[in-house]
Amino acid sequence: MGTYFNPGNRSYMQAVGSRIYVDKTGMLEYLNKLINSEEKCVALSHARRFGKSQAAGMIDAYYSLGSDSKEIFSKLEISKAPDFEEHLNKYNVIHLDISSVADFHKEDLVEEIEKRLKEEFLEVYGNELNYAKDSYLLINDIYKKSKIPFIIIIDEWDCVVRNHSDRSDLVHKYLQFLHSLFKSEESKSFLALAYITGILPIKKIRDESALNNFLEYTMVNSYELTPYFGFTEDEVKELCKSYEMNFESVKEWYNGYLINGQHMYNPNSVYMAMIRKKLESYWKNTSSFDTINDFITLNYDGLKEDVFRMLSGKKVPVNVNGFKNDLSVINSKDDALTALIHLGYLGYDEERGTAYIPNFEVSMAFQAALATGNWKDITKTISRCEELLWATIDGEEEKVAELLELAHETYTSVLKYNDENSLSCAITMAYFTAPAYYTIIRELPAGKGFADFAFIPRREAGSRPAMIIELKWDESADTAIRQIKEKRYGGALSGYEKEILLAGISYDKESKKHKCVIEVLKNAD
Repeated sequence: MGTYFNPGNRSYMQAVGSRIYVDKTGMLEYLNKLINSEEKCVALSHARRFGKSQAAGMIDAYYSLGSDSKEIFSKLEISKAPDFEEHLNKYNVIHLDISSVADFHKEDLVEEIEKRLKEEFLEVYGNELNYAKDSYLLINDIYKKSKIPFIIIIDEWDCVVRNHSDRSDLVHKYLQFLHSLFKSEESKSFLALAYITGILPIKKIRDESALNNFLEYTMVNSYELTPYFGFTEDEVKELCKSYEMNFESVKEWYNGYLINGQHMYNPNSVYMAMIRKKLESYWKNTSSFDTINDFITLNYDGLKEDVFRMLSGKKVPVNVNGFKNDLSVINSKDDALTALIHLGYLGYDEERGTAYIPNFEVSMAFQAALATGNWKDITKTISRCEELLWATIDGEEEKVAELLELAHETYTSVLKYNDENSLSCAITMAYFTAPAYYTIIRELPAGKGFADFAFIPRREAGSRPAMIIELKWDESADTAIRQIKEKRYGGALSGYEKEILLAGISYDKESKKHKCVIEVLKNAD
């Protein structure tokens, strides 16, 4: 049992023994079908913290000869598969975490990987092998001796390509090493299954074919592997029951990734929210913040405007097919948006071909990113959001009108239009922090019409009241309040026992002035 060659099951045992463990072993049944087939090479590219490495540890524990994992897996979903024991701990496994080597061996990366592998082969086989040979030839010799096929797992395989795109010599040497493991004549004999993970899909490099035999599973399309990365909605519902968390609140914070028609949640964020019993942003990756800013600053074809529209709840069209899978080569708005999809900072609706900000946590990450960039006016306005929310709750009509005026003025300069849609977007952005406390529904069917905005308090909203906001363009705020009452919008919150706040907001396009009228309904019924 080694670190790289036939690793044990310690890593996976820790995962299973954690306070929260969601059974994803159904993935193994799918992988069993791929063993020794034309589809045996699997490349999974998903955003950070989506469970790729934990899955790699699970694969170690299930297949590796260095483990005895029957007791662990006999309690899990895979034990129901008809071929469960046929593949259990029956393979020679090699597991390499490339990032852990690349961080310290930029100049001699391939040599260091080979050195570590050979050291572990030596511990097992002593002088039976000729260690002057390349690793893939040694692997083939081991296969000839034992007749036991190999499963090769490479975690973060793409870190070399992502981080050293300026070092063509290093990238070429590394890809040649991968070619020897996955496409050499010898590998056709010894390789039963390959599983590699990365953040970006496989980069198409001229004259390189090391990985062109891999089937790719991405944030855009994960096919059959979709339910095994991220938490599904049903899984999150069960966790919310167990940990007494409000599901709708968790959904607003962490849901939003739509992959192959399934709603997926960031598992790391859900995990942290459950064990800490606190909804907040657990997505802290400053390097990605820098990436967001770099892309926005380029502002290809109005990218800034599209980012703003997404922050205000809209979806924007994107063509994901032209992306070269290289963060250093971003040549268009579509490239930038597609890169952000793969990084997990945007969701992707395949049916509609649109990108969007998936949830409140990610919108907070965008806010943090923008605060470090060139959007000073917008970030200053966002910082006033909490002040605006409390001014609305406290019935400070003039202050609400003043703050909304500032917001509308700021955001209109980005959106480049000045109409009712602009006002609606500005309102959404002005109440940017409200989703932390409210479920916000736009165009809520209510009574005889639709409420422009309904703010329904979450369990953790404290004393904050429910709110209905009606917008009027070139009409009075009093007209908006009267419309709320006449169309019985409060009926949308019938049964809600606390007071309901009604806010009418108007905008005069000639004077560009806002007015606000706020009233309180003590009983929605």
